[in-house]
Parts: sequence; structure tokens; C-alpha cells
Amino acid sequence: MTALTGKTALVTGASRGIGRSIAERLAREGALVAVHYGSNHPAAKETVASIHEAGGEAFPLHVPLGVENDVDTLFGGLEEGLNGRPLDILVNNAAVIDYDGTIEKATPELYERLFAVNVRAPLFITQRALALMPDGGRIVNVSSGVTWFATPEVVYAMTKGALNVFSRSLAHSLGRRNITVNTVSPGITETDMNEWLRGNPETARQVATLISLGRHGQPADVADVVAFFASPDARWITGQVLDVNGGLLLGAPAQQ
Repeated sequence: MTALTGKTALVTGASRGIGRSIAERLAREGALVAVHYGSNHPAAKETVASIHEAGGEAFPLHVPLGVENDVDTLFGGLEEGLNGRPLDILVNNAAVIDYDGTIEKATPELYERLFAVNVRAPLFITQRALALMPDGGRIVNVSSGVTWFATPEVVYAMTKGALNVFSRSLAHSLGRRNITVNTVSPGITETDMNEWLRGNPETARQVATLISLGRHGQPADVADVVAFFASPDARWITGQVLDVNGGLLLGAPAQQ
């Protein structure tokens, strides 16, 4: 029997990258996974198919975030897919970045879009999820290393900083229900958001010099940690931010 047999999970932004790896890993542990996605139908279909092929349970949930009635639409589909079952695990992973979100180029429209998806959506998704979640549930928020190292994309970094604060406050508030809330903070990881890592061995080599373990991350590196936080083994851990980055910037760049 695997750790999450009989449990249910919602993973937002689960069609690609880290979200897909999280969905697949939770399903391998026995959970029924709602694979949320915003726009990429083929990728979501592929994610659900990969879970089914591996013997797991999953269903797709197509809802763009950051638009009117997004949470109502999301939970309408979620409750239908759960078919009366509670929601045991929530992973707030969905996020967007705009590389024009710098101090020089940021606009009110860009700001509103990023905060709507990266901050407002997790807040109100969590609020609704708590009505379906039994005591002892698990909430995992996916943040970013940009909360502690400088990046030009200041608006995106601000959204992730807000998510960290949300997680810590929520952990305290939900302690009475024995619901744990933790944050996973990926370092430089190979995803669509970091597509500059792909197909460029020299760039990957330069990144590796900044990381103690000598390579950039893969989505599965993050998914494994999320699965731990979702498991019974993490029952006495809450309100924490765990950097999953291979030792990024622990020391001077490695000499090649």
C-alpha cells in the first residue's frame, strides 16, 4: 500500500513541468488527482493519460485562473470529479511570469495579471478547498528562490513573497484542525518558464557552477518533496519553506 492510497488531491497548473511531475508522483502514491490546467489541452490530456497508464487515477480540470468566476468554475468541476469524496491535499502550483515585469517596464495591467494568478487565486482556492478538506489535510504551496535572491522580474518576485507570507500565516490558523501548510521553493529548474536552460549545454554548465550538487533541477526533484509534505511522514511539519535547489549560491561559483 502506498502512502496516499484512498486520498484525493488537487494540483493547480498540472499539465506541464513541476505541476505535471507533482500530479504524477501523488498518483503513484495512490491519490486520485485532479489535474488542473489553464489552456494547454494536449499537455493536460497527456498528463492524465500518463497517470492512467501507470495505474493511477486522475481527471482533467480546465479552468483559466485570474478571470471572473475562476474559483466557482474550478470547484464546480472539482466536486463533480471527486463525486462526493473530500479533498485531502491541495497543491497551489499554478503561476505565470512576465519578463517585462521589471521596475522599468512594469504596467498596472501586468501587475494585476500576475497577482491575480499567483496570489489571489491561491488565496481563494484555498478558502474554498477548506470546506472540502477534512481535519489532518495537507496544503503545499509552490514558491520560488526569487524570494531570497535578486531578480530583475520584480513583480513576479513580489507575488512569490506574498505566497510565502500567506503560507506561514495559514499554517498557524489551521493548526487547530491539524492541517499542515508548507511551502516548496524550487531553485533553477528545467521547465517552460526556464526554457533558456534547454538545448544550451554551455548555459547549463554555467548554471551548474552556482549549485553545490553540480546541476540544475528537474521537475521530479521538486515533486518528490511535495509528495513528502503531502504524506503522513510530514505530520509534524508546518509553516516551513523548504528550498529545493541543490545548494544554489551556497558558496563561490565552482571552478571549471
